[in-house]
This record gives sequence, C-alpha cells and structure tokens, in this order.
Amino acid sequence: MSLQRLKWFTILLPAIVIGGFELIRHEFMLHYLSMEAGNFYIIALTLLLSYWFSNWMFRKIERMNATLAEEQSRRAVYEERERLARELHDNIAQVLFFLNVQLKQGKTEEARSAVSEIDHHLRQAIFNLRSLPEDGVSFPDRLGRWLREWSVLSGVEVDRQGEWTAGLFHSSEEVQLFAIVQEAFTNIRKHSKADRVLLVWEYDYDGAGSWRLTVRDNGVGMKPAAADSSKYGIPMMRKRAAELDADLTVRRLESGGTELRLAGRKERVMP
Repeated sequence: MSLQRLKWFTILLPAIVIGGFELIRHEFMLHYLSMEAGNFYIIALTLLLSYWFSNWMFRKIERMNATLAEEQSRRAVYEERERLARELHDNIAQVLFFLNVQLKQGKTEEARSAVSEIDHHLRQAIFNLRSLPEDGVSFPDRLGRWLREWSVLSGVEVDRQGEWTAGLFHSSEEVQLFAIVQEAFTNIRKHSKADRVLLVWEYDYDGAGSWRLTVRDNGVGMKPAAADSSKYGIPMMRKRAAELDADLTVRRLESGGTELRLAGRKERVMP
C-alpha cells in the first residue's frame, strides 16, 4: 500500500466504522438498543478498532523501517566497495609509477620492494572485499579474521581484549566501524614501526550504554601536528565516527606509540 493510500485509510476507516455504527444505531436500533447499551457498544467497538488498527499500523511501520534499514545497509556496503576500489586504484597507481622509475634507474632491490607492496595491496583489497557484511558472517568473526590476516601480512602481533556486544550496531554502522579499524591498522603498518598492537572493546551494560573502541600500538608515536592530517586518513575517520554519533581522539602516548580511541553511547538494537 502506498503512503498516500495509507494516509487516507488511516483518516477514513475510524470515521466510517464508528460513524456508520452511530448512524445505524440512531436510525434503526433506538427501539431495540438503549442509550446506555449503545454507549457501551460504541466504547467497545472503538477499543477493538483502535487495538486492531494500532497493531496493524505498527506492524506496517516496522516492516517499512526494516526495509529502509536493509536498503541503508546495502547502500553502505556498496559505498564501502567503491571506496576500497578507489583506494586500491590510487595505491597501485602510485606504486607502479615508483616501480617504473626504479626499473629505469636499474634499482632492482627497490623495484622488488615495490612489487611486494603491490602484492600486499592486492591481498589486502581482496580480503577487505570478502570481509564486508554480505557474506553473512558476524561482525566479531569478520573483524577477527581480518586482524589475523593483517597480522600475517604486516608481521605485527595483535592482541584483543573485551567481548563484542552483539546487537549494538546496525549493519551499515558496522561498515563504518570496520572501516575506521582498517584505516587505523593501515596507519600502524605504514608509519608506526610497531611490533605489537592492542585492540580493546568496552561496553557499559549497567550505565547509559557507553562504548569504547581503543587501538594502541608500541611504535614511534604520531606527532601532535599530524593528528588531523589527511595523510593518515584521520579526517575520514572522524567523518565515519560522526555517522556513529561517536568521538574520535588520537594521541601520542608518553610511553611511546599512538592511541586511537572511539567512544559513544548506544543501547543495543536487539536482545
């Protein structure tokens, strides 16, 4: 049913049923139905009609919301695929240009390194495409698999703490969260010179539903001036964090390394 028909149905149905009953009662049933009994019946009819109509309307709204959520999740997946394709194209184009220059100069070791970099980008891009929500795998399983693959490719050890809170995010939100984690770990591989990364998930079940995702490495540490640099993809991560109604902070640790923290408040969308 279209929205226009639904609107007119909502307007006319109660008026027709209740008004029709009152018209019939006053025209044909006054000799058989007392005023008190008629009032009781109209109250009961109104209650039954309201109960039936409210249930029907809320089920209709729930189905429409589910459809919209599914479309939003599908659109988020497509947008993420497009982003990965653009990122793969840009990265490989840069490395191929560097490889061409090195080969012309006869620098075989540098060229070999460039080929290895291309191989890494291709492997990571293929895995990223496989790890999107369409494969039906839960978010923590998808994230765990991606982290294991990343650790093998980068040679950096990854520790995880905290049990993921099921039902907290919709699929489209999980895409945004996953992309932030990917960007953070890409920065670690490229810039940190770390050999160990800690990823911590925290959720406050007893409080106001506050959650935190922390990524901490033991590398050289990001300089304060680079905290908003597009080189590290931080503006894009902040934009994705805003989609989650969350705050993103990046700081250099006194003990060495960099900490990225994503924090927000959200109640679970399902039990």
